[in-house]
Amino acid sequence: MQKLATFVLMLCLTLSGAFCHASGVAGQENKKGNDGTPIEIIKNSSSTSSEKGNSIVATVNGHTLTVVFTENLGQVTVEVTTVSGNPVTCMSTYTPNGVILYVTDTGDYIVTFKLSNGDEYYGEFTVMN
Repeated sequence: MQKLATFVLMLCLTLSGAFCHASGVAGQENKKGNDGTPIEIIKNSSSTSSEKGNSIVATVNGHTLTVVFTENLGQVTVEVTTVSGNPVTCMSTYTPNGVILYVTDTGDYIVTFKLSNGDEYYGEFTVMN
């Protein structure tokens, strides 16, 4: 009788572990895409001062655009427009820190960063789902 009880308990433990793994409850789900898609930051050709684009780290995850400034760039204006030029959102922030913007509609967008010294950087991204 004790062997049967042990067998039933082991079977229950094995099945519950398999079900947890299959449904992602055990934390083993595929995490692809949860960190966001990086946006390549490009310097506008009319800018003349030293390159600061590597100090702007932008990612998009779903409808959320996250931007982190890794060094002090002064006051930066962040503007999001559609590829056809229609404005979506615009804000100004002091660096170093970051901003999180929510883009409501799906489609292709351009994010532009205007630094206080006149330099401009931009990146293109797509919001899906």
